[in-house]
Amino acid sequence: MDSCIRQSDIVLFQGDSITDSSRNRDNPSDLGKGYASMIAGLYGAALPQRQVTFLNRGINGNRVKDLEARWRQDCLELKPDVVSIYIGINDCWRRYDRNDPTPVEVFEAGYRELLVRTKEELGARVILMEPFVLPVSEDRRAWRDDLDPKIQVVRELAREFGALLVPLDGLFAQASVTAPSAFWAPDGVHPSPAGHALIAKAWLRTAGAAVW
Repeated sequence: MDSCIRQSDIVLFQGDSITDSSRNRDNPSDLGKGYASMIAGLYGAALPQRQVTFLNRGINGNRVKDLEARWRQDCLELKPDVVSIYIGINDCWRRYDRNDPTPVEVFEAGYRELLVRTKEELGARVILMEPFVLPVSEDRRAWRDDLDPKIQVVRELAREFGALLVPLDGLFAQASVTAPSAFWAPDGVHPSPAGHALIAKAWLRTAGAAVW
């Protein structure tokens, strides 16, 4: 397949703590310590002549509604050519730790609004990433009731908007056959270094840029 990343593109990573990954927010070029940095490093080392710029604007704890509130400043004004969105686990988690659920209809409407604005104002190519959870503790198993419908929304939106889809929920389930779930995500949510590498490789493969 052709790569969705082209000469001199700006690629923006958006999401929650998994994307944020301890980035220095005082440095707008800092990519954090997770999959975004790994992607930029692998891509840049393999294809330096393309001079692609990677940006990270993930923020810990964000839900779809938080992305909506900052989408102009942290996406549209940056004028990216490729927008990668990885959101959804906190829209599930807050139901269980704070009794503050995000109904699936609200999740879908907010996510669709992000995509409409991105397509209409930027015409950007879009990559959507499924949220995932691994059953490292019994309570995480119960999350499937809330998370599975949201994963389905992400898949349907990818189809509706012609976006690429990184199927992380299935990939992490598959990886957990070869090593325990906690090896990939110690709390079932936040990836280990190996988990971030799994995400990075899947993202690059989906983007048509398997550079290793």
